[in-house]
Amino acid sequence: MAVDPEVAAKMAPGFDPLPQAKAILRTARSGTLATLQGDGAPFASLVSMATDMDGAPLILISRLASHTRQIEADGRCSLLLSQPGKGDPLAHPRLTVVATAGRIDRDSAEGARVRRRFLARQPKAELYVDFPDFSFWRLAPRHVYLNGGFARAWDGPASDVMTDLSGADALVDLEADALAHMNADHADAVRLYASRLCGGGAGPWRATGIDPEGMDLAFGDQTLRLVFPQRVVDGATLRSVLADLAKQARADT
Repeated sequence: MAVDPEVAAKMAPGFDPLPQAKAILRTARSGTLATLQGDGAPFASLVSMATDMDGAPLILISRLASHTRQIEADGRCSLLLSQPGKGDPLAHPRLTVVATAGRIDRDSAEGARVRRRFLARQPKAELYVDFPDFSFWRLAPRHVYLNGGFARAWDGPASDVMTDLSGADALVDLEADALAHMNADHADAVRLYASRLCGGGAGPWRATGIDPEGMDLAFGDQTLRLVFPQRVVDGATLRSVLADLAKQARADT
């Protein structure tokens, strides 16, 4: 979705907020979760996160934590995500996602997908993911606020930065197998995507998630987002797009 022309006219020249907002959402590994205490006062805490296929933030939290009990009572919350860097922290972009939290049923198909996607982004969570007090929560975005620096602020409905999954049931069903295939049989292509197309350094990069708009990549604590040149909703289109991107990466010297 394009930015409203009147809003765009007030932005710094060349500032395109939607790709930046989507990049922050898809590459963040942690964020500041703001929940509501019983007296209505805000409560902020640090949480690790991943994203569902449509971009909704996913968190894994313990019922022993205050924030879990708070969103059980009132699901209204927000999540602050940032891209840290050197110098003034306020000079770097950040995204606030206003959302409503909902617990995920572990035994459902959604629960299996969420568990897989979360552990692909947060492999160390394997140590505690099955503890009985932990549960997955999906933060259904309602509104987003982007601050990319001076004259680079934008806000809009969450639908502007979410990924449309309509007609993509085939991709949802094959994502796990496609990731396993890419990491096992095409690891060289995944590394080239990261280093040649996404500006990452050399290393054993892995594909951790696929959705209609792109592929998530990770190497240790580093994350990258490979944006597809076209919408992908099925296996045939995915194979074609990834093959073309691999050719581009090998030719990009």
